[in-house]
Amino acid sequence: MRFAVVAFAAVLAATPASAFFNFTGQPSVDPLADPGGSGEVQLSPIPRELVAFEGRHAPGTIVVSTSERRLYFVLKDGQAVRYGIGVGRPGFEWSGIKSVTRKAEWPAWTPPAQMLKRRPDLPRYMEGGPDNPLGARAMYLGGSLFRIHGSNEPNTIGQAVSSGCIRMSNEDVTDLYERVKVGTRVVVLR
Repeated sequence: MRFAVVAFAAVLAATPASAFFNFTGQPSVDPLADPGGSGEVQLSPIPRELVAFEGRHAPGTIVVSTSERRLYFVLKDGQAVRYGIGVGRPGFEWSGIKSVTRKAEWPAWTPPAQMLKRRPDLPRYMEGGPDNPLGARAMYLGGSLFRIHGSNEPNTIGQAVSSGCIRMSNEDVTDLYERVKVGTRVVVLR
C-alpha cells in the first residue's frame, strides 16, 4: 500500500469550523472532547487528513497500520480518511482481520480478567464518561478483547502504550463512529 496526503484543507472541510471555533475565531469547548466542561479542548496531536489510498480494500473498510500508528477509513475513488492512533505496547501487538460487532457511545468499562491480573489496582467496573479510559465512543472487534475506542489521554495518540486496543482522540473516534456500521471489516497490519 502507498499513502499520500491529498489535501489537509479537505480535512478541515470535513470538520466544520464551528466544531472547534466560536464566532470570534477563538477555540470553543468541544463537548465530546471535554464533557466535564472544564474549558480544556483535548485535540489529537496527529491531525486527521484526507489522503490518497492505494490498496485492495473496499470503501467502508478500516485499515490499521500499527507500524505507522495510523488508521485509514477507506473511501471511494482511491481516498481514505487517515487518523492518528495509539497501539499495543511491546508484547501486545497483533494483526488480523476482525469486524465491528458492536458500537457504544460513552461506553462503560469492565477490564478483562487478563488485565486485572496484571493490574489488580484497576476498578472492576467504571461507568462511561470523561474519566473512563474508553473515551467518547467504542467499536468492539468481534472474537477478541480489543476495541477501537476514544481516550481521555490524547497525549498517547501516536504511541505504543495500550494492551492491544486501538486508541483515538475523542474527536477522531466520534468522527469514525459516525462513518462505521456494525459489520464493518477491520484489517490490522503490523
